[in-house]
Amino acid sequence: MSSVDLGRAVGHVDADVPVGWNQRDLLLYAVGIGAKADEHALVNELDKSWTPFPTYPVVLMLKHDGQDVNVFTERIGGSTPTPGLPKLDPNRTVHATQSIQVLKPLPAVSGAGWKLQRRVVAVSENKSGIVLESEYKLVDPQGTPYAILYSASFNLGAKATGKPFSKRIAGAPPAKPIPKDRNPDWVVSDQTTPEQAAIYRLSGDYNGLHIDPSIGKAAGFGGVILHGLSSYGFAARAVVKAVGGGDPSSLKYFGVRFSSPVKPGDALETRMWAVGTTTQGLTEVAFEVKNVTTGKVSLSNGVAWVKKSEKGKL
Repeated sequence: MSSVDLGRAVGHVDADVPVGWNQRDLLLYAVGIGAKADEHALVNELDKSWTPFPTYPVVLMLKHDGQDVNVFTERIGGSTPTPGLPKLDPNRTVHATQSIQVLKPLPAVSGAGWKLQRRVVAVSENKSGIVLESEYKLVDPQGTPYAILYSASFNLGAKATGKPFSKRIAGAPPAKPIPKDRNPDWVVSDQTTPEQAAIYRLSGDYNGLHIDPSIGKAAGFGGVILHGLSSYGFAARAVVKAVGGGDPSSLKYFGVRFSSPVKPGDALETRMWAVGTTTQGLTEVAFEVKNVTTGKVSLSNGVAWVKKSEKGKL
């Protein structure tokens, strides 16, 4: 009997992973997602407006509780083998989607005892490969949840049975379509730097694809590409700036699909539309990020829930 059975993988609960951070980690992350010198709420811990940026927990999936470099291939895919999956090649794995729901503001320093709890919530197979989606909960030492994350990876060329398959038990809230009948309500332009990937990797993602040009060329990208989660952070900063009046605590939910790569040095444009109000009274925003340098959409299916500032007027 084959040990490959994609249905068995869904619902698998991984071993809890200890995680941790300090103020330096939070400041480094802010610079890794493009924060500028005048964004004191992100880069100046001495400023009264400073607060941990709410998307920071996405780095903990690879950083864990360490303060030194790590081996990417040892961190990807969870801490224990997932039953039912075929062998997956980490060098042919790309980030497909990512979301975070903020339940409570992060403390500036975690201290010991924080954990990420992971379970597999969806698996699908198509002719191009296997998509694996996991749910992560960030909990404090008392077990209080601070954030819920959903992360999907696309494993290029992976095969189980070679037949279409899909099973899901949970997932992130879906994005609403971008309105086609009107211009964006907000547009924010930004610029990555040639050093962007070299900086962002220090937050815990040491995948060689983001630092070694030969790996990027072998993968068909023509060289180094920027971490998808750095672009993710650029977009979150844009939403906070435009809709939340620059207050990081205004962002309560943020999700995207990674559509095309960004290279360090590329220019980005985040285009945002107000599309409704949540039951909590938050502004629901649909958005996309265009890579101005290539002309392609780099982040699609964007959805954010934001406590709208009066500064973020339509």
